[in-house]
Amino acid sequence: MDTVQNLQLAALEQATRDRSAQGQIDPVENLAGDPVYAFSGSADTTVKRPVVDALSDYYGRFGARVRYDRSTAAGHAWITPLGPNSCGATQTPFLNKCGTDAEGALLGHLLGSVAAPGSGTGGSLIRFDQNAYAPGGSASAISMGAEGFAYVPRSCSDGARCRLLVALHGCKQGYTYQGFGTRFVEGAYLNEYADTNDMIVLYPQAAATGTLENPNGCWNWWGYLGDTAYARHGGKQIEAIMGMVRALRGTGTPPPSSDRTVLSSTDAEDGYVKAAADGSGAAIGTLEDLSGLALGRGTDGKVNRTVVSFDTSRIPAGKEIARAWLTVTRSSGSGDPWASPAGNRLLVDVRTGCFGGCAVEPADWSAPASVAGGARIDAFSSGSAVSTDLSAEAVAALNRGGTTQFRLGFASAPAGTAYLFVNRDTPVTLTVEYR
Repeated sequence: MDTVQNLQLAALEQATRDRSAQGQIDPVENLAGDPVYAFSGSADTTVKRPVVDALSDYYGRFGARVRYDRSTAAGHAWITPLGPNSCGATQTPFLNKCGTDAEGALLGHLLGSVAAPGSGTGGSLIRFDQNAYAPGGSASAISMGAEGFAYVPRSCSDGARCRLLVALHGCKQGYTYQGFGTRFVEGAYLNEYADTNDMIVLYPQAAATGTLENPNGCWNWWGYLGDTAYARHGGKQIEAIMGMVRALRGTGTPPPSSDRTVLSSTDAEDGYVKAAADGSGAAIGTLEDLSGLALGRGTDGKVNRTVVSFDTSRIPAGKEIARAWLTVTRSSGSGDPWASPAGNRLLVDVRTGCFGGCAVEPADWSAPASVAGGARIDAFSSGSAVSTDLSAEAVAALNRGGTTQFRLGFASAPAGTAYLFVNRDTPVTLTVEYR
């Protein structure tokens, strides 16, 4: 990533040709005339500009048609119109907005031309088991997550012949990395192009190790965990990803058969409201950015209820919902609100549309729900918890044409201070299975 060492470009070229001749990698002749897109932001101090210069030169030596974008003042990040970060930033979630459409440039070069992007919500986000593709059957043993994702446009699921794009996230961008979730999957601005260009996007997931081998959840580009074949045929992660590719092509292990969409809550519309136990004096909670969304009784004596929003129009039309549930991740807390009083229950109310305005407001604390107690979340002291399946009435209340809001709150006000915060780093998700 730096220029402390000699980049030895000629030696790298020769090593590539030698490995090709030995059959350790595919024939380098296949690169001739192939499109290659390289990008380097002028504010990127993580991967220095001379390294990407050398990479562009490297592919050119094999006759590839290289397009090299180095005109953007970007930091070390994926550049996307959906990025929350400024262009020159180098910080989580490493999704930067630079006023350009880098995905249009990338895909236009790789595919020749592309149709204008769509909404990115017309298809299905499928979650699947990566263990089925990992050599030895254990994704964690090769620093990959248990679950991967694939975005399948409606045209592809309806039988169109579709391209396949494999998108590898960056370090610290994997689904399980410190609760990162699906921010790369949903923010990379690839699903939008997939919808209008008959293109499936496969999002394999790397995962951090509990040791110093790979603490940032990077893909294996230096040979960690003793995988000396990491950059050639037989590399464990490469073979796992190729197994997924073969499955999507219909020439290997079948792709997941269960149809499932995983929706992340809409951060701008999430929030919590605090009030006295009888609902009087309701006010919007102010600690979301610092601690998360509050539930239970806080140190100020107020009782907290949390509201989260989902764009449930993304559930594919014409599908019958078989089951649905919420997943929440705890960030901190104090006491046990499930035990105060004994047997207390954390209930999930469902509102078709919004409780009031879709942005959280004080009246949300006691606004009527379309279905009260449509699911329950049992006690948990750390990590993530999954609700019970939504009741049949709650499933019927999901707004297939727009927003559905969920309100989480304890059935009884805890007698004393007993609370938890959720969603500080990991969005609440709604998983919907359908047929």
